[in-house]
Amino acid sequence: MDDLNLTPFRKTVVGVQFLFVAFGSTVLVPLLVGLDPSAALFSAGIGTLIFHLVTKGMVPIFLGSSFAFITPIIAASGQWGMPGTLAGFAGVALIYFIVAGLVKWKGMQLLDRLFPPVVIGPVIMLIGLSLSGTAVDMAKTNWLLALISLAVAVVVLMFGKGLVKLVPVICGIIAGFVVAICLGEVDFSAVASAPWLALPEHIRHPELPAFQWEPFVFMMPVALAAVVEHVGDVYAIGAVADENFVKDPGLHRTMLGDGLACLAASLLGGPPVTTYSEVTGAVQITRITNPQVIRIAAVTALIFSVVGKLNALLQSIPQAVLGGIMLLLFGSIAAVGIQNLMRNKVDFGVTRNVIIASVILTTGIGGAVLTAGSFSLSGIGLAALTGLVLNLILPRTKES
Repeated sequence: MDDLNLTPFRKTVVGVQFLFVAFGSTVLVPLLVGLDPSAALFSAGIGTLIFHLVTKGMVPIFLGSSFAFITPIIAASGQWGMPGTLAGFAGVALIYFIVAGLVKWKGMQLLDRLFPPVVIGPVIMLIGLSLSGTAVDMAKTNWLLALISLAVAVVVLMFGKGLVKLVPVICGIIAGFVVAICLGEVDFSAVASAPWLALPEHIRHPELPAFQWEPFVFMMPVALAAVVEHVGDVYAIGAVADENFVKDPGLHRTMLGDGLACLAASLLGGPPVTTYSEVTGAVQITRITNPQVIRIAAVTALIFSVVGKLNALLQSIPQAVLGGIMLLLFGSIAAVGIQNLMRNKVDFGVTRNVIIASVILTTGIGGAVLTAGSFSLSGIGLAALTGLVLNLILPRTKES
């Protein structure tokens, strides 16, 4: 189906579905670090719209709260308080701005040299595989609910017709939610006590970030991981949409969009927002790549952030239901990485390629951590940096 010819109603339904995909993680991050979940939703909506404005509305990417910043936010808030931590998010934005400037200056030559397919493919795979533990942890809280949600989503995706085929995630969540209600696994007390309309606390009572050098510098190394993941996500969504977004509108624009969104989040009292792998996975399985649909998801996030009862209802969805859906979505991202390697004909008969891909995957999945004083780098960021260094230092033989 040509997603550009979707009716406005279908675009709206699919856009709401994409927000459902991002909702759990977007509100989970602020809950874990002591920020307002409604502010995180508001920041995600505003940040996504800023990103689309900067990228000329061409790239179907949604921005949401990043798991990469959970530990740094907790550590920073303990040392400098939340106002200082919010100011530290400006350091994240600065890293994005610097990288955007470098890419604009050196263009594709720099990008192709640093991130060839043998690096990008495994990094994309790692984006999905590294999140698989989160999906399993959510699912194992109640495997019955998780498997029901997963099964319904798969059946709809395989055999659904018309509009139903476009919303496998919503169908899976609704099925799991209904079963959870029947089993008495849903607590509606928070829904009953929630107001109908309520602006996020930080917007009702603004508290400007208190600038300090320490949290500003503290957050900058973590931003490197987010930047590398951003590159992988842009390549991944480009592979799904069969478009070269790295060239047009350009990686410098997508980087700038992410940076401005992070800066806006710090002013709105939300965590840093980055390109969201969960929604990339949903785009992959639905094949709906129209950026208008993502903007509908962003507007829906803004609406949800101020509708108290709806926000509370969505938060009442059991983690197992969302976990069952994530099992499908995160795996689909890893599949995009495999497609990237195949499409670029990366030859694994070449020893150099085997070494680079192997070390990226084992470093990322194995949970390696590089620590030096207050500096810490792990996960996708460390794995991608390792792959980048190996690609630069390993000699190229005749076979490569």
